[in-house]
Amino acid sequence: MITVIATLAKREWIRFFRQPHRVVGSVAQPLLFWIFLGFGFSASFKAPGMEGVSYLEYFYPGILLMVVLFSGIFSTITIIEDRSKGLLQSVLVAPVSRMAIVLGKVAGSMGIGLAQAFLMLLAIPFLGLSLDGVGWLLLTLGLILSSLGFTALGFVIAWNMDSTAGFHAIMSVFLLPLWMLSGALFPMGHLPGWLSGLILVNPVSHALQLIRLPFYYPGSQLLGMTDYRMACVVAVAWAGLCLFLALWKVSRMESGVLRSVGTDLVTVDRS
Repeated sequence: MITVIATLAKREWIRFFRQPHRVVGSVAQPLLFWIFLGFGFSASFKAPGMEGVSYLEYFYPGILLMVVLFSGIFSTITIIEDRSKGLLQSVLVAPVSRMAIVLGKVAGSMGIGLAQAFLMLLAIPFLGLSLDGVGWLLLTLGLILSSLGFTALGFVIAWNMDSTAGFHAIMSVFLLPLWMLSGALFPMGHLPGWLSGLILVNPVSHALQLIRLPFYYPGSQLLGMTDYRMACVVAVAWAGLCLFLALWKVSRMESGVLRSVGTDLVTVDRS
């Protein structure tokens, strides 16, 4: 099982680095987005209880979340390409664990997003931010949980799709609003009731809490905060739900593939 997971994950990395334009775009886009919006809104940004915090600093955790969220999900588009080339069907009829297939594809895709996020962490000293040892550990855990849950979501959506254009359209309409309603772009206080409700049930907003809070509270204090513990519970539950749905979809497609192969064999035998 470990060999299958490692092989599928390695394949995602090889495919990623064989596309230089994808490497440059995945790093440059969030960086430019952060710099332009950060400096553009810094002069007018005033959030209650966050005096002295520039918009460049406020927006930084949101950009980290954007990197792991968008990169992890859009990396799962390779599932559609594998299906069109027949590789997916070959993997499904192989005597390997279905969980290994899911974890291999998810691990490879989320690893790409995490590598980009860790590269963005090099900006921390320039923002005047600092974390203690426990804070670094909790930040890393938050990035991993966030990436795992939403990469698995991308897997679920891409599994039954036949068009990469359709995947991009659905994810742009579905994913971008989730990220915008997480509190990444603006503080969540003093919002209309209906908007506050949407943010509260949005799993992306809880993922953002896991990433933002370690920058402003000692790691040992975070473990006792109700908001942080709630965000952890939601992130773990979301990741578990998406992985379960991914495994369920793989099992369903596997049954369809096996039935199709059996029908073909019967047809050949009769002929």
